[in-house]
Amino acid sequence: MKYLKVIAFTHKQIELKELGRLVLCQENLSQKLHEVKAQFGINEIFYLATCNRVEFVMSTQHTVDKAFTQEFLGAMQMGLCPNTTSNFLAAASIYEGQDAMNHLLRTSCSLESLIVGEKEILAQLRKAYEDCREAGLTADKLRLVMECVVKTAKEVYTHTNISKNPISVVSLAYRKLKDLKLCSNARVLIIGAGETNRNLSKYLQKHKFSNFSVFNRTLSKAQALAADLNGNAFELDELKHFKGGFDAIITCTSATEPIITTEIYTSLLNGDTDKKTIVDLAIPNDTATEVLEQFDVNFIEVHSLNEIAKKNLQERYQELVHAEAIIEQNVAEFLVMLKQRKIELAMRQVPQKIKEIRNNAVNTVFAEEVQSLDKESREILEKVINYMEKKYISVPMIMAKDILINNN
Repeated sequence: MKYLKVIAFTHKQIELKELGRLVLCQENLSQKLHEVKAQFGINEIFYLATCNRVEFVMSTQHTVDKAFTQEFLGAMQMGLCPNTTSNFLAAASIYEGQDAMNHLLRTSCSLESLIVGEKEILAQLRKAYEDCREAGLTADKLRLVMECVVKTAKEVYTHTNISKNPISVVSLAYRKLKDLKLCSNARVLIIGAGETNRNLSKYLQKHKFSNFSVFNRTLSKAQALAADLNGNAFELDELKHFKGGFDAIITCTSATEPIITTEIYTSLLNGDTDKKTIVDLAIPNDTATEVLEQFDVNFIEVHSLNEIAKKNLQERYQELVHAEAIIEQNVAEFLVMLKQRKIELAMRQVPQKIKEIRNNAVNTVFAEEVQSLDKESREILEKVINYMEKKYISVPMIMAKDILINNN
């Protein structure tokens, strides 16, 4: 399993605001990944970005170390200055082989998350992999890895209480928003129609909020979310012209530059002087720093949820032991499966070779003898040959698997 490598940048070593500088624009992401895949001789790769981590998961025989990571980041054209790159390199976690597998399993089970017990990370991991699979960036090795990742996470969430009374970044953000005691008819602008905003809007709707305006780059997605909320939908470009007023902004997009600039915020205020609320769960933040410096705002972001997250970890500590045991068992099973898969790949020519021997025997070596048989005898011979062919295919495969596993 030495081919499996992971380069991880997470909230454990990097400030969340800084982590946002590693988030890649989605528009040309697959093209960039295809380019680095070819440049560095990487067989398979996928990219994961959440509110508290950026990771590159790959299958490659090449050495992945700090020197490789430095070249890799440069090739990804993230626009980082040398000093910033150096800081990120110092904070990078690099995993290989079984350590990489263990890291991915822990990540999928939320043991490495800012909020231990939140299930969103599994969906995010699956989507990241599926997007790259559809783009032709992954193949058999990472497929097997992801099958184990999903299986393990489901077992942990099912057989432990780690996600009991689930807490997530979204639910924590709502708790802080609720403390501000906004009235239920507050005007709420939702910027971005992705999973995070959909989940947060469900909390708001559940607690009787009803005045929503949804903005998104793709209008159809804004319309879908607005329909669920009985609100209005707009393209993102219309934000700078919106004059409907607001009391709170909920924003989470994949933009690499601020969406809410001082110019747009001033326009949205439209002369209103009341103190507003912004819930910004994007990494990097959608809100420009200047907005917070120039205006009196209740600002809720991922970074501000850290203390609550630490308390949540203490409460779930006992469940970590059970989760770790499940992960350990799945890693052991995965290693056995890999050995079996190795045999399958090595012996995949066996069925074809046996068919060739059978056809040569019937049509060439014993052709005259076969033709001299009556119809009933030929049918019996065909049944015997078919039976033996199936057995000849399965027997060496089973024996090879037993030998390999027993010897290890």
